[in-house]
Amino acid sequence: MKVHIPNPLQSYTKNIKAVESFGSTIEEVLNNLEIQFPGIKFRMINEQDEIRKHIRIFINQNLIDTLDVPVLDNDEIHIITALSGG
Repeated sequence: MKVHIPNPLQSYTKNIKAVESFGSTIEEVLNNLEIQFPGIKFRMINEQDEIRKHIRIFINQNLIDTLDVPVLDNDEIHIITALSGG
């Protein structure tokens, strides 16, 4: 499935905006991303295995809030990071 990577995390993917991953849940997809791009998962998931507060993950157009959400091979995943500054 296609995973869209936000600009702040593209340094892990060598500036690739969309990568392929697989899994039956979001957690498995992110674990696969971590194998391909070491360090990327920690930027999205905290030590309690929760999605970090500044990260939003969408399956197709549905916002998810836990890692156990199932995914299908033809789903698209969008990872969004919050903007900060003042």
